[in-house]
Amino acid sequence: MFNVVLVNPQIPPNTGNIGRLCVNTGARLHLIKPLGFDISDKAVKRAGLDYWHKLDLKVWESLEEFVTNVDLNRCYFATTKATRYYFDVEYKPGDFLIFGSETKGLPIELMQKRWQNAITIPMSKEGRSLNLAVSVGIILYEAIRQNFGEFV
Repeated sequence: MFNVVLVNPQIPPNTGNIGRLCVNTGARLHLIKPLGFDISDKAVKRAGLDYWHKLDLKVWESLEEFVTNVDLNRCYFATTKATRYYFDVEYKPGDFLIFGSETKGLPIELMQKRWQNAITIPMSKEGRSLNLAVSVGIILYEAIRQNFGEFV
């Protein structure tokens, strides 16, 4: 399926919602440290994430480790700074959909490695940005729609 990547996520409920989304779509969740919260078994149980054990999860120690181990040609960077819309991309299973932290977004240095793969969700000028979990859902389901039509 697809890979959802969160770079330095800060808000636990967002990551929990994205984890649930990944379980329900068969996507693999990649978390890139540092994280703004604890994901130990004890913390996950305390948070009531009863589906977390079903999650296909990969935790990376740093952004550098991630970048040196994946094909950046298969990475799409979600940012408010791009002009290319997420629905103008042809996604393929195995692609990486990359999202930044809730407070800082993605590092510009990362996106400059493949700026042509920077994508955005159209929004009115009245808002600042969408919630991270909402953004992941929008882009992930577009990728699924393109490749699998009716997802079951």
